[in-house]
Formats: sequence, C-alpha cells, structure tokens
Amino acid sequence: MKLVVTGAGGRMGRMLVAAVHATPGVVLSAALERAGAAAIGADAGTLAGLGPIGVPVTEDALEAFVGADGVLDFTGPAATTHFAMLAAQARIAHVVGTTGLDEQDLAKLDAASRHAPIVRSGNMSLGVNLLAALVRRAARALGTEWDIEIVETHHRMKVDAPSGTALLLGEAAAEGRGVGLGQSAVRGRDGVTGAREPGTIGFASLRGGTVIGDHSVIFAGAGERIELGHRAEDRSLFARGAVTAALWARGRRPGLYSMADVLDLSDS
Repeated sequence: MKLVVTGAGGRMGRMLVAAVHATPGVVLSAALERAGAAAIGADAGTLAGLGPIGVPVTEDALEAFVGADGVLDFTGPAATTHFAMLAAQARIAHVVGTTGLDEQDLAKLDAASRHAPIVRSGNMSLGVNLLAALVRRAARALGTEWDIEIVETHHRMKVDAPSGTALLLGEAAAEGRGVGLGQSAVRGRDGVTGAREPGTIGFASLRGGTVIGDHSVIFAGAGERIELGHRAEDRSLFARGAVTAALWARGRRPGLYSMADVLDLSDS
C-alpha cells in the first residue's frame, strides 16, 4: 500500500514516516510539507532518523495523492480539510488524526467521505479506543445519577483544549447516555458557577511539561466513584495506529469511519 505522510517535517510526521517504514506491506510514496517549510527538499527518511530512503519532502499534494493509496494526516484543521478534498478526488483512504476541528471542518470531512473512506479519531491508540468503549458501556449502565468528569493533561506546547482524546471520550459517554455531547458538555468552570447540573459531562484541561497524554474519566455517584484512565508513554503508538487504520481502510466503501470501526469496537 502506497502511503503519503503530511506534515512530514514535524514531530508526528517523522514518527509516521518511521511507522510506515517499519510496517510490512506499506511503503512511503510521498512526504508533504507546507510551502516554504524548511524541510522541503530534504529526504523524509533522514528527517525521521532512518537514513536516506529516496523520498524527498515536497509541497505538491495533488501529484502525491494521484500516485497513492492512502494518506496519513496529523496536521491542522485548514490543511486537513484541503487534503480531504484532494483525497476524495483521488478516491484514496484518508486517515485523520488532526485535532481542533470545528463544526465547519467536520462538515467538510463528511462531504469528502461521500467519495472516499475517511478514518478520523482524536486518538489512534488501541488502549484509548478500548477505553472509549468501556466509557460508553459504563455511561449506559450508570445513567445520569452518576456525574461524569473528564480530566486530561498534555505538554505545554499543545494548542487545543479539550484534547481530541478527551472529546472522543466525552462523545463515548454521551453516546452511552443517548444524548449529544454539544448539549451536555461543560468545558470549564470559573467563579460562582452554582451547583452542578445533572446529566452534564465536565472537562478539565491541564497543560505543562512534556506530558504526552494522560486521560481520566471519573464517574462520581452517591458515596462511590469509578475512575477509568489511560496514560500514553510513547507517541509512536499513535503512528502505528494510523498505519493500521490505513491498511483497514484500503478498498473500503466511501464513508466516515472511526478507530472503533477499525478495531471492531463499534457495538461495545
């Protein structure tokens, strides 16, 4: 399977290049960066610490997509929606790990998914997606008598909050309750907020140091509490998950999929 890596000069892009190189059955066909980036022209393998692999970093996304079977994309919302359009035109699989997407961005992905398979997830790890399945089941079983709070911690350089993973877990909790997350989410508290409203799903975002990603989902009932959590210790697990998603998506019908589909956790 021929894969394109976007943002190949960045930290996550370099990990994606390394994950593709290490996975049997896939090959890096192109590596992309934004126009004017310092990495343009450099060998993608060298940037990833592999040594030269003969794939120079380019800004020509259209040419890269035409010759590929899929694209791995952990960039930013504007770039991701542009790549979604190109991937739809090329009818190739698009794996999206980009976070910070708003409703307009998601609508563009939904439109693109009518023409090509898109796997989008706020987190590509097996552990996080298993956690989401457990959260969905717990929320369904416990009901609104139990309060749900999601606490996430990331490194000081992270630019969006709540994290994509926290939102993924919030969506799982809301699905378990049969409600929309937008109707029940409380994303921050400050000052005299009054008593907690029943049925809400709270988020707290912590930033500092070099934390890769810690997430906890707290179910607080009367006199008892359940905590489910995940700690990411190596960013390469996200890259490996993205490659797994691309292999799964190859040849799939157009549609918008998640890692729950990839891992067969959708009915959990």
